Amino acid sequence: MGEKTWALSLVLIFACLSHVYGNVHSYDHQLRKLQAFTAEIVHRDSISPFPSPSPTRFSPSPSSPSVVTVTPSPKIYHITSYGADPTGKLDSTQAILQAISDALEGPSNGFLMQGISNLGGAQINLEGGNYLISQPLQFPVVSRGNLMIHGGTLKASDDFPTDGYLLDLSTSSSNAPEFLFEFITLRDLLLDANFRGGGIQVINSLRTSIDNCYITHFTTNGIIAKGGHETYIRNSFLGQHITAGGDKAERNFSGTAINLMGNDNSVTDVVIFSAEIGIIVSGQANLLSGIHCYNKATGFGGTGIYLKLPGLTQTRIVDSYLDYTGIVAEDPVQLTISNTFFLGDAFVKLKSINGVVNGVNIVDNMFSGSNKGIDIIQLDQNNGPFKTIEQVVVDRNNVKGMNLKGTIGSGVVEGNGTSWTLDFNPILIFPNLIKHVQYTFFPSGNMFVNHALRNVSNNKVLVESNVQVPARVFVSVDQGK
Repeated sequence: MGEKTWALSLVLIFACLSHVYGNVHSYDHQLRKLQAFTAEIVHRDSISPFPSPSPTRFSPSPSSPSVVTVTPSPKIYHITSYGADPTGKLDSTQAILQAISDALEGPSNGFLMQGISNLGGAQINLEGGNYLISQPLQFPVVSRGNLMIHGGTLKASDDFPTDGYLLDLSTSSSNAPEFLFEFITLRDLLLDANFRGGGIQVINSLRTSIDNCYITHFTTNGIIAKGGHETYIRNSFLGQHITAGGDKAERNFSGTAINLMGNDNSVTDVVIFSAEIGIIVSGQANLLSGIHCYNKATGFGGTGIYLKLPGLTQTRIVDSYLDYTGIVAEDPVQLTISNTFFLGDAFVKLKSINGVVNGVNIVDNMFSGSNKGIDIIQLDQNNGPFKTIEQVVVDRNNVKGMNLKGTIGSGVVEGNGTSWTLDFNPILIFPNLIKHVQYTFFPSGNMFVNHALRNVSNNKVLVESNVQVPARVFVSVDQGK
């Protein structure tokens, strides 16, 4: 007998018993208890193993208290509810702009940086769709923060402006505050510029996070961060052309994947697979870590990382992988390149603008080449020689198939005579510059002779003795002290 049938039978039995004894009050009491018990059994019997796709709201009965608890809805703006087409066939520009506008004008609670309203973590959800965009998605108001856009694909239309950016954190106002936005997160996005412009523009903003994004088909910049402070780009992939290396059209790659024109930014765990320049830095105190550049090869005129802030570089490049494309630094001051792998004859070039190189550490890297006689560190002195050279350390680099170069060298020479010369030009980077010399003179037998360091010009060290003697001379030199 089923639970429903058994419960109904109990109701009938109790009804008959109550009729026999004539106890109306007892009947009503027992009936209400059985009705509640029956309802519980029926409810359990009808539960589906799969939850309902939408929650059911509880409506109080007339006899229930009239107090209803209202739970505020989360601030999530689904762009399809604004009419955006997730198939990418119709233009979704205005729908997405309206969702952005509503989010920026939505409820806020206090402030982040002075004057920047805290939107509380509002989200603009692209819902995993593909959306066609005909104009930049420029934020219509400024002074907002704590907002996320995530979860979909944006593609520029064939009439998208060639100087625009798909996502544009900037303003056209001439009366803008010092900082436009703070803590804006762009996450889990694929941005296809369709060879019509760039991917993301961030102007005068604070603590912007670009995370897990794939940006392609740009002609200007994949990402540009200008002014502001602390734009963090993480776990992302950028390439003008979608390729995995060895592209026959590599000579024609153009554009810049990441353009940092501000201070205190960080690029971490990013792959740049095609562009003319991988990353260009023209702001201070930036950190590049875990970067894999295999964009346009140096042999075709490309550059992996270009440091374009002569005299105030303040950049750290660590734990990265430069793949057939190298690093160029203009008048580097306070630059570190460490624990980085250079493959395919990739090298570091120090470019003279005003002839300054100061506080540079290029240490503990690996270089692998093809035995073509390419130096791992090269100088570009077309604009004039380096004249101010201070605190430069290039040492402890592991080299295979390329020419080892550094600021520190050592060697030994032996012979029977009155002079011993060691030529350090094959190892030293800077011409005619030795700032510090140490040598040890070992004559044969028990002879004691006078000897002295006589000359260090042209990167050659000359040691002489007062009499002819067979001897070995050990010499170490340093250009950076």
